[in-house]
Amino acid sequence: MNRLLRMLFALPMIALLVLPVAAQKPEEGPPIPNDPVLPVKLKKTFTNLRIRRPVTITHAGDGSNRIFFAEQQGVILAVPNDPEVEEPEVFLDIEDSVRFNPRQNEEGFLGLAFHPNFKENGEFFLYYTIKKGLVSHVSRFKTMKDDPTKGDPNSEEVLLTIEQPFWNHNGGSIEFGPDGYLYVGLGDGGKANDPFGNGQNLSTWLGSILRIDVDKKENGQNYGIPADNPFVNTEGAKPEIYAYGLRNVWRLTFDRETGACWVGDVGQNLWEEIDIITKGGNYGWNVREGLHPFSEEFAKSGAKYIDPIFEYHHNVGKSITSGYVYRGKKVPQLQGKFLYADYVTGKVWALEYDYDTKKVGKNYRIEEPSNPPVVCFGETEDGEVLMSAIFGEYGAIYEFAPAE
Repeated sequence: MNRLLRMLFALPMIALLVLPVAAQKPEEGPPIPNDPVLPVKLKKTFTNLRIRRPVTITHAGDGSNRIFFAEQQGVILAVPNDPEVEEPEVFLDIEDSVRFNPRQNEEGFLGLAFHPNFKENGEFFLYYTIKKGLVSHVSRFKTMKDDPTKGDPNSEEVLLTIEQPFWNHNGGSIEFGPDGYLYVGLGDGGKANDPFGNGQNLSTWLGSILRIDVDKKENGQNYGIPADNPFVNTEGAKPEIYAYGLRNVWRLTFDRETGACWVGDVGQNLWEEIDIITKGGNYGWNVREGLHPFSEEFAKSGAKYIDPIFEYHHNVGKSITSGYVYRGKKVPQLQGKFLYADYVTGKVWALEYDYDTKKVGKNYRIEEPSNPPVVCFGETEDGEVLMSAIFGEYGAIYEFAPAE
């Protein structure tokens, strides 16, 4: 019981406010479709490192094979892709600029993405909560002129300033798509039930996935709007919006083989969902949670919603952590499967999906006796997938391997 209390107290940014809504009945719910356990194991790696709350794992795509761990407090650590490494290098430290409170822990440093041409231009992008007020920034940074292996904390150029009505549901994923544009996954602004109807409101960024061109500066902004964004000609709509109707995106990733955009959307009362994002798509929140009715307060006549490809009930887990379609080489049993987990239960799965038929296949369980509170997945430059869990102040890093 003490361990459970400690876990709940340390619950990170994907924590839930479970408040019932009249439109939903607290049904018992079906078990998650659970096919045989894969012959795959999870094992701890980079065990010499002490990393505080690692909420992002990524690489720079520059041929260096370095791995970057972003701490929620505002520090980016860089290491060679060597599990025996003992000392990380500090790539960037903006902790003094980041608002992070472990009791209100959906804020902080939440996203890191390297420009596709990082090797040439030294640009990388952050999503974080600023020190003062309920405000998130998406900012461009550059490496030091005299040392390109480190980021320059004084090089910040703010692209987006996102006002948040509450401290939770910040989202925070930022990723470059195969089209070279930056995608930003946002939450609905917080509290419970989406009280302002942000998920169904195209006049706000909240509850949406944004898509911007960081290689242009237009209309007095430090970014451009892709001409084929779906709502550029819609009166009253934010032209940055690519898709909407989302509660709290955690996380957003791209399949490096197909380019498909995968999202885990954290549920509220009963259902967690996995979506594949299409341009202009409305994913239903807060009219629906997953495939199920939630509220009619902000429903609009004639609205069409895109179904999640998969959902699971809160009798299985209560906070989805979305991962990657595995395209590495070390674990052939995972090839082409989508890795995801649940933070609260610590369960980890690998989901089959057929892009041609648009149907889900088997949902495999990956056994892990300790059931770690999984907070993020990340890819190395060569396509292997790492996973992080948070235990109080510090984190643990896991890798996947064939079972013996």
